[in-house]
This record gives sequence, structure tokens and C-alpha cells, in this order.
Amino acid sequence: MAVVAALQGRTPTFRRRIRLRRQSLLMSVVLGLGLTAGLAGMVATPAAAQTYRYNQLPPKPPKQARPANNDGQMLVQATEVNYDYNNSRVAAVGSVQIYYNGSTLEADKVIYDQKTKRLRAEGNVRLTDVDGKITYANMLDLSDDYRDGFVDSLRLETADQTRMAATRADRTDGDITIFQNGVYTACAACKDNPKKPPLWQVKGARIIHNQTEKMLYFEDARLEFFGQPIAYLPFFSTPDPTVKRKSGFLIPSYSSSSRYGVGIEVPYYFALAPDYDLTLSPRYTTKQGLLAQAEFRQRLINGAYEIRAYGIRQDDKGQFLTEPGYRDFRGGIDTKGQFALNDKWVWGWDAVAVSDKSFFFDYGLGPYKNALNAFLLTPDTGLSQIYLTGVGNRSYFDARVMHFLGYSAADVQSTIPIVHPVIDYSNVLNRNVLGGEFSYKANFTSLSRQTASFDAINPTAFASGFCLPTSADPLARTPSQCLLRGIPGDYTRLTAEVEWRRSFTDSIGQIFTPFASLRADAISANIDNQPGVSNYLPVGSTQTARLMPTVGLEYRYPFINVQPWGTTTIEPIGQLIIRPNEPSAGRLPNEDAQSFTFDDSNLFRVDKFSGYDRVEGGGRANVGVQATTQFDRGGFINVLFGQSYQLFGLNSFAVQDLTNTGIASGLETARSDYVGRIAYQPNRIYSLIARTRLDEATGAVRRFELEGRANFDRFQVSLLYGNYDKQPELGFLNRREGIVGTGSIKIANNWMLSGGLRYDITNQTVNQYIVGAGYVDDCFIIAANYITDYAYTSTSYTTPVTDHRIMLQIGLRTIGTSSFNASQ
Repeated sequence: MAVVAALQGRTPTFRRRIRLRRQSLLMSVVLGLGLTAGLAGMVATPAAAQTYRYNQLPPKPPKQARPANNDGQMLVQATEVNYDYNNSRVAAVGSVQIYYNGSTLEADKVIYDQKTKRLRAEGNVRLTDVDGKITYANMLDLSDDYRDGFVDSLRLETADQTRMAATRADRTDGDITIFQNGVYTACAACKDNPKKPPLWQVKGARIIHNQTEKMLYFEDARLEFFGQPIAYLPFFSTPDPTVKRKSGFLIPSYSSSSRYGVGIEVPYYFALAPDYDLTLSPRYTTKQGLLAQAEFRQRLINGAYEIRAYGIRQDDKGQFLTEPGYRDFRGGIDTKGQFALNDKWVWGWDAVAVSDKSFFFDYGLGPYKNALNAFLLTPDTGLSQIYLTGVGNRSYFDARVMHFLGYSAADVQSTIPIVHPVIDYSNVLNRNVLGGEFSYKANFTSLSRQTASFDAINPTAFASGFCLPTSADPLARTPSQCLLRGIPGDYTRLTAEVEWRRSFTDSIGQIFTPFASLRADAISANIDNQPGVSNYLPVGSTQTARLMPTVGLEYRYPFINVQPWGTTTIEPIGQLIIRPNEPSAGRLPNEDAQSFTFDDSNLFRVDKFSGYDRVEGGGRANVGVQATTQFDRGGFINVLFGQSYQLFGLNSFAVQDLTNTGIASGLETARSDYVGRIAYQPNRIYSLIARTRLDEATGAVRRFELEGRANFDRFQVSLLYGNYDKQPELGFLNRREGIVGTGSIKIANNWMLSGGLRYDITNQTVNQYIVGAGYVDDCFIIAANYITDYAYTSTSYTTPVTDHRIMLQIGLRTIGTSSFNASQ
């Protein structure tokens, strides 16, 4: 420090300027807490010395040169230091970098006034705070602890990519910054033209940032899109970008409905604690009054839950005449939660309770809050359940209790079962048994229903209402008129099954796979003697057990041909299954095996029924051939064609049960219908798959599906064509034919158009469609959708009504999201 001592020995009666150049002296000085002793002792360091043009940003300092924490000390780097003893000023000039308490100040020149204890930075000023916020300016004036000051020609960037600019900014008390003629946006500047206005910005005569409250206050503000003002706001406030949760009003949303008029919803958010919050969302409607809404959420260490409640006392219930909503008070509550017990087990719940089944639909709440989701998911029932699920490496467990609430006016709640509970377990042993794979599974189902659920299947039953719970002539419920979809009373079944299989390949490439299984069921049913039920099943108490042993052999012989353009594999497949007849076929309740379609997907399934309540019996052979060509340049074509044969015993699919499962499926005869599939995918863009079922005797098409998809970089399209033969035994009295199409196209970098429709060719009508457009980027979202669907709203529910909905959503990042919904 000889140079410093020499400076102290010089006479300070005249102004002396001493310049220390990097060529003569290279030193680093770590100074104390105060800037008073700070810049007075600055000397040059070996930082790269560069001359910058005015307003050109200097490069960021090397990461290794910036201490994470200086413990209140200051590290200064500069090309040269000038001392002015007469005016008590010290100036650092050239590539100045100052590190202090985790923040970094960079400038062309920094002057420290020891009398006023002010620090003035000039030229290409860049101040980086500890939290990553970056302030750019032409000139910056600070107190010696960086706390107070003002900035001219300010530009500020935060760590979460929000930006502010102002002609001048004043900082007082260390926590309040006032931006004069301020501009705020969360959009990035245009790379090609940085001077171009961002997509959106908020301009204010004054923008006040209170760091203690972490709030931004805008005065005399206007919202601009592409530089054009579209809204004027005399005053509004929003949490600053560092805030993730803060109490206050959220952006209002607007809705309209032919039932409740115009609705304005103004949510208020309470950030009660770091782990839980509350949102109150009162919605004022012009026809029905005030709809109260509240949502409570809490996140715990191993999960989270939420509770939502709704209620309204309707001013004009006559808007819902002849509908479930014809009442004074309407309300509901729904909740869900999920918690992890460990890395393999979770438990949770979903629950819903409402005053009437149409409440959520009429007011656009719960599953109907987002009309687009309602369109895609078609929530016909409200599911309440408690569940426990575990997943192992080769095992699975799931147990749940379920209650279904019918949302449609066509639903009769007493005919919907309560499941208490359903339990599934499966496991595949991780070791061989007799050289093969051994697995086992179990299912326990217990449910109850108050009223029998009948379904009409012929024109007379449809027209007369024989099958309805309120039928004037319930004795007319017979298997020729109605299906019994659900029994009244209690039903319990326990199923356990073990299975073994092993594959052998001989010297010429033939693959033999023997398999064996044993399934046991214990069934208890207490069937109420309601009108018409005895026409299908014995009423009263029934306890029975059934056992189904199965042995079989699957044979495959793949022939492989290799060509320069690809590899073709032709594989004949045969399957022989030996087992006894199905016990009590058609004379037991069927709750989970009612849905059945015979096609290529289940041709080689040992038991083709979809659930446990029916079990396939009798000897059967499944035969077919499969050919696959894999092209060397990518893509493939796959063809499957086959048939099933009932060899001996009772054909389970020819037995008429209470739901006619299997009747007219193509498996009810000794020689089944033919099933086939062609799948073609030449590359990653196109895919095409066709499935068919042909009558065994005449070759007539019983079912045909053709699905095509194209996925380009800018657009996607899919089309599904279906043609299905009539099945009067199941209530389909006429042939059905229709098309479902969906598509989307990216018309610009961030713009998307999408749509979908379902066209009924038989009746020549479009019965469901959606058209939408949207823009999404890192700071803005806007989406509009028009949706048409059908719903049963009247208590007579003989004819569905057309429901039209329009959705508009606008979101500004860090500001909030607002929406508009209209339904008719």
C-alpha cells in the first residue's frame, strides 16, 4: 500500500488528479462496510478494459468474479481511478464493476461523493440485484448502501422475464420506487425490431412499486395491444412479479345464459398461509340474483385437497319450469384430495353433493365450468369416491367406494348403484414356475341399487314407456320389451384367478405356448321383488359359487422374408381352449360385462367378456393369420384376419341373459363372423387403420370402421368413419352410420385454429361440433370456442335440447385471466 501512503503525504491545498493505469499497477482492493472508505481506496484491477458506445450494454462479468456473498464488504474493479481531494470525490472509470452484498453495479463511470454519500453511475448502467432483477439506465444515483436514489431513462428486467421502463424513477425509504411515465409488460421484446411495441403493455402516468407490500400500483393507466390503447383504467393494482400468492381481487369474468341472464363474477383471493388459501367468487346474475361460491385449498407435506361450495336463492325459478331446477334454493359442494403414503401407495377422494342434478349444468359450475372440457369429457354423472391405490414393480392394487350422481334430467337416481366397494389386485411373480410365468389376480365387487334399471329395446316399449320406473304398466317389462341393466337390491361377488403360461420354440421356428388357469367366483345376491324383475331372474336371496378351469395351447409359426426394402413376417396363429360350460349362464346378475364388441382386438383373448360377471365357457378354437411388413426407411403395414369356432359345450355368447350380452355379436353361432384389420403407417405423418366384421354366411358387412390421421408440423387432422349393423336385441333398431372428424392448424407462430364434429349420416344431421381459435405465447393467451351439444333438461326427458355455448378466455401473464361464457 505504498501508493496509498504516498497519496496521503501530498499537500491537499490544490486539486490533484492522479491516474493509476493498469499497465503500471494491477491490484484488487476489498473494502469495508461503508462506501466512505470504499471508493477512496479504489485501484485498478485486471478486468478487461473496453470502450463502449453510449447506451450499449456491457458484457456480464465472469461468474467466477462475482462473489455469492461479500459479508457486507465491497469489491471494486475498474480500468482506472481518479481522486479529487478538493471536492472529496473519487471516480472509477472504464469497465467499472462493483460487487456489494450479492448485487452487481456495472457502468462506464462511477463517481462517489464523500460529502453527500451518494453514488452516481453514468453510461451503460446495469444494476443486478440479488434476486436477479436487472436495471438498465443512462444515469443512476444511489445512496451509499444502494437503498435510495433516482434513475433516468430506466429499463428494468426481472428474473421471471417481466420488464419495466420509465423516463425517470425515484426510490425512497429503500422500498418504494416511483416510475414516471412508466411502462410494464411481461412480453419479450421483438428480436428483429426491439423498438417495436410488445404484444401488450400497461402504460401509466405513474407506476408505484412498494417492495414491502410487493405491490404495483398503476395511476392513469391504459392497456395497449401492439401499441394501440384498448382499455383505460384510472387506477388498478397487482402483486409484483415476485409474488406467487397474495390476497386481493382477481380479474372479473363475465357470463350470460338464457336461464340466469348476465353474470358478473368478481373473485377475491385470501392467501391465508403458505400452505392454504381461500377464494370467494360471488357472481351477480340479472335474472336469479347472487350466486355465492367459495373454494378452500390446502397443500400438505404428502398431498393436497380442495373444497368448493356453491349456493343461490333464485329470484325467478320459473325459468326452470318442468326442470329439476324449479326450486327456490339451489346449491352444491364438491371436494377432492390425494395423499401419498409412500412412493408406492396413494389414497384420496372425490365427492359431490347438489340440491338437484341440473344445478352444475345450469350455472356452468363443477365439471361444466369449462364448457370445452364438458364437451370433451361429457360428464353424465358426478362421481364420489374414496380410493386406495398401490403400484409395485409387477403388482397392482386398487380399492374404492363409489357413488354416482346423475347430472342429466333423464337419470333416475334410484336406478344408479352405490359401489361399496370394488377391489382389484394383480401380481406377476418375478420368478419362473415350472419354467413359465405365473400370475394371479382377484376382484371383489359389492353394490346396491334401490330401483331396477330397465332399458327399452323395441318401438312399443319406447313409445309406451313400459321400461321407465314410472311406467303405468310395469308388468309389461319382459325380455322382449326391455333389458334389465341393473338389479334392485344387493349384489356381491368375489373372484380369484391364477394363470400359468410358457413358450417353447422348436428347431424350425414354431412357437408353442401352453397355458392353464383356474378361476373361482363366490356370488351373493338379494334381489328385490319389484315389478317385472322376476321375468329375468329369480327374486329373493341367492348364494352360489362357480369354478372355471381352463387349459389351452397357442401356436404360432412366423415366416420371415428379408428384402432390400424391408422385412415381411407372415404368422399363422391358432389357439385351442378346453374348459367346461359356463355355470348358471344367463341366470346371474350382470353388472360389469354388459359392453361387448367382437373385433380384431379380442379375437385371441381366452375370455372375451369385458368384465367378471360373465365367464366364457365351452371348447373354442381361435384361428387367424397376421402379416407385418416393416420398411427399412420407416413405416409398416399390418394385416390380421381370423375367425373363432365353438367346438363343444354351451356357447356363452348364444345365451340370452338380462342384458343380451353376446347376442348378435358375431360369436353366437358355432362359426363366428370373420374379423379383420389393416393398419398402414408409411411414416410419422400418416396413419390409417381399418377394422371390419363380416357375416360368416353371406359376407355382409356387420361392422366397419376406418380411421385416418395426418400429423404435419403445422396442422393435424383425424377422421373416423363408422358403419354398424342394426342390433334390435340391444335396442339398436336401425343401421347406424356416421363420421367424427377433428382438425387443427397452426396458421402462424402462435395462432391455432381447431374444430371437430360428429355427423350422423343415417339421419343426415350434425349432432355435435366445436369450432375454436386461440393464440398462445409466453406472455399472452386468448382462446375462443363455439360448442354445440345435446342435453336432457326437462323432467319428461323425451327429447334432448340443443345446448349452444360460446367461450372466450383472455390471459395476461402476471396480471391475470378473464373469461366470458354465453350459453343458450
